[in-house]
Amino acid sequence: MNKRILVLENGEVFKGRGFGSTKETIGEVVFNTGMTGYQESITDQSYNGQLLTFTYPLIGNAGINRDDHESIFPTTRAVIVKEYARRPSNWRSQMNLDEFLKEKDIPGLAGVDTRKLTRIIREYGAMKAILTDAHKNIPDLLKQLKEVRLPSNQVAQVSTTTPYVSPQKGRRVIVVDYGLKHSILHELNKRDCHVTVLPHDTQAETILNLKPDGVMLTNGPGDPKDLPEAHDMIRQIQPHIPIFGICLGHQLIALANGADTFKMAFGHRGFNHPVREIATGRIDFTSQNHGYAVDELSLNKENLRVTHVEINDGTVEGLRHRRYPVFSVQYHPDAAPGPHDGAELFDQFVESMDAWKENRNNA
Repeated sequence: MNKRILVLENGEVFKGRGFGSTKETIGEVVFNTGMTGYQESITDQSYNGQLLTFTYPLIGNAGINRDDHESIFPTTRAVIVKEYARRPSNWRSQMNLDEFLKEKDIPGLAGVDTRKLTRIIREYGAMKAILTDAHKNIPDLLKQLKEVRLPSNQVAQVSTTTPYVSPQKGRRVIVVDYGLKHSILHELNKRDCHVTVLPHDTQAETILNLKPDGVMLTNGPGDPKDLPEAHDMIRQIQPHIPIFGICLGHQLIALANGADTFKMAFGHRGFNHPVREIATGRIDFTSQNHGYAVDELSLNKENLRVTHVEINDGTVEGLRHRRYPVFSVQYHPDAAPGPHDGAELFDQFVESMDAWKENRNNA
């Protein structure tokens, strides 16, 4: 393996061994605390443009299989690990991590003190970084990092540009794709939902003309304020149809209803985040991947109420509209990977669609 370096914009340098693609890459370096689920994480489009660091010391021991992809063309910029398993051992494995990253043109870096790197990110926040060959001049790389601007509106890079259908008999659900995970489609299909996936910039009129029973707003990367057209769309459809928002979809619902969002220091990325449901006091362990959060003080209490909070830092994890059949969560109830504690939210979405349809028929 060739010698490579990771250079952070604060001047820290990490030396390691390259694997996967050999290309140079720049992005925001973040960390994920999950002990499993590396394949799902790498293929999660919410990591678009990011250098993904795994805090668990050994990654790749179960290999890569055909079933656990969350997207076909992952856009994670790099994978950083303490050690990767060259010889995986799992009956479903079809290739090792190195082969997979080469296939997807994603560079990897092994032999890094990921604990130290994580502590730096926790102290200074997520920051720009470059992964490149070890012979490069450090001052030149720091100058390059200072001058580079990370892309905005990342959703346009990962959303489908063409509508498509995930067929099933039953309820008709529109999924607006902001960088969706395939596991969301699986959960809807399991509940007898015929799913039509639409691009992120689909207009409200188009959605309403399809006469769906409900609308799902998916996860995705980047700043929710980069999508003003989505805020307008949500405001137009929410009086007319049940809506369920996940992650970025949750933030978009908040912005559409007058709230504000903010960039977190290093975000929530992992599969062990405790969330409390306010109404019942129930604690769920959840899968999360986000760098922005809803500002609770900005909420218009006449429109939205908080339903869930994160126990560790008190951030908003769930919202419900007071007048319309609209609700959302910041975490990933599809649980791929991660705990299945929140899976019943899909059942609540189904119940919301059925109740809305019955009320409409009786009106």
